[in-house]
Amino acid sequence: MIQTFFFILAFLLLFRNEPRTGWFGRRFLPPSLWGDYTGLALTVAGAGFAIWARFALGRNWSGTVTVKQDHTLIRTGPYAVVRHPIYAGLLLAMAGTAIGFGELGGFLAVAIALAGFLAKARAEESFMLAEFGNGYEEYRSRVRALIPFVL
Repeated sequence: MIQTFFFILAFLLLFRNEPRTGWFGRRFLPPSLWGDYTGLALTVAGAGFAIWARFALGRNWSGTVTVKQDHTLIRTGPYAVVRHPIYAGLLLAMAGTAIGFGELGGFLAVAIALAGFLAKARAEESFMLAEFGNGYEEYRSRVRALIPFVL
């Protein structure tokens, strides 16, 4: 799947061990405690949001798009804020990491991961529409996919 390629590329851009040089290593933020603490706070908040979403799904969660027995549409907790809170939380955590590193390559990684999550979310959305019909359509009209009030 193309999403897997996006995620691997984003991960490598954000977390590679070799020295960051050239355009990818260019800093957009000077090294500072403010950037470090802001990045850390966003990373922790994003990871926490994703974990909360995973627990909110309970037995409905699956690594692949499938219908479980007694599958229900979850619209509470983090799912009242965004339709794909696990992806949103992971993106926020990645953005926090990019801020902590302060390099342009980190933000390219976040943009690439966003593209991957949007592609994966589109596939899940059609599945959810087929499974839950008008109930999901109504939910989709009220709640944004990844970024509250924006996207």
